[in-house]
Amino acid sequence: MEEFERLLKKQQGFFRSGRTFPTEFRLEQLDRLSAMLRAWEPHLLAALNEDLGKSMFEGYAAELGLLHGEIGEARRHLKSWARPKRVPGPMHQFPSAGRRYPEPKGAVLIVSPWNYPVQLTLAPLISAMAAGCCAVLSLPPDAPAVSRVLGDMLREGFPEEYIAARMGTIENNTALFALPFDHIFFTGSPRVGKIVMAAAAQNLTPVTLELGGKSPCIVEESADLALAARRIVWGKCLNAGQTCVAPDYLLVQESVKAELAARIAEEVRRQYPGGMLKSPDYPRIVSDRHFARLCGLMEGQRIMAGGGTDPDTRRMELTLLDAPDFQSPVMREEIFGPLLPVIGWRRLEDALAMAAALPKPLAFYLFTGNRKKARYIFSRFSFGGGCLNDTVVHLTSPKLPFGGIGNSGMGSCHGKAGFETFTHWKSVLERSDKLDIPVRYPPYGEKFSLIKKIMR
Repeated sequence: MEEFERLLKKQQGFFRSGRTFPTEFRLEQLDRLSAMLRAWEPHLLAALNEDLGKSMFEGYAAELGLLHGEIGEARRHLKSWARPKRVPGPMHQFPSAGRRYPEPKGAVLIVSPWNYPVQLTLAPLISAMAAGCCAVLSLPPDAPAVSRVLGDMLREGFPEEYIAARMGTIENNTALFALPFDHIFFTGSPRVGKIVMAAAAQNLTPVTLELGGKSPCIVEESADLALAARRIVWGKCLNAGQTCVAPDYLLVQESVKAELAARIAEEVRRQYPGGMLKSPDYPRIVSDRHFARLCGLMEGQRIMAGGGTDPDTRRMELTLLDAPDFQSPVMREEIFGPLLPVIGWRRLEDALAMAAALPKPLAFYLFTGNRKKARYIFSRFSFGGGCLNDTVVHLTSPKLPFGGIGNSGMGSCHGKAGFETFTHWKSVLERSDKLDIPVRYPPYGEKFSLIKKIMR
């Protein structure tokens, strides 16, 4: 605890020095991080393969490549984002003008998960650096190789009074959560998110929670089923389903349920021609504990396709489960693995009612040929973010804010939204000293009717 208190005080002192405020400093640091990512790329990709079995392609496409996009977006727009914004003053304060001044929040804590340990550590860091903050990073112990490489990279690149990394053990995180950081950015499960929020409340520390939940994928009979199968398989098998925005379950119109299941099985054979359990392109489950949990979720379920497992390599085939009971464990908790319940429906209203009966999801996916209907559904159903006729890829755009609602989180990140997360906007009303209209000063006399007209 004392070590972390000293670290936070060092970062608070560095922040108060004003070094991080100029946009030139922030741009220089983003350039430095970009260069470090390129220099350390082979080590990071090797560590992702060691921890999670990710291929070089997936490691780059789903982690490092997205970070270069985030840095590029911040570099292009930072001067505009960080510029004070002018707004008109109210009529009853004439003459006046308002200004909003962006202020870095200060020293922040970023807690990252094991499933995308590079991207979900450095993407919020990029936003914090762009906003002008100092940061302590809590690295995931369940991805030890990646955490070790990230720690070495960040120690080489930045002084710890600006950017510091520590291993996010339970003991370390408990101590960190108790400190008065200026913001906490947490990515993980709703269960731990509640712990983070309760601890942050003791210091009135604002939080951003990127959580998870059961993200539905609805498929209508008007959808292109071949395309839907291809994109569902890709989105569900990315990182072996260990993705917070992976399709958690399918709600499929009864008339095409059997056909979609057959096309998904065919698509698995096409994408993994040598079999999923032996494919170098298919990641593995992170630990024996998670592997055993997933095997337990399959027990007692009707398997439509897949079902194969290899405990030695911790690989598990994409497994379609036929209409599990909504009270079964596989429908009561986030799956976070390659199991995919397939549930039929006859009326779209029934599908939406089934999805709405569960806590608000982080993601929502809809496959349909009717865009008018899709826009109506997107405007009415509550979720964090999603896609029409695709899965997962909405999080690749730095121009789309990413975040949850309710049980799936609060706050947002990516691009300008990430900058806003780590920024406090100070509001200032600038009054003229040349003219002072005396309406607001006593004695009020007959001024009541006049103030009612002015302040309508």
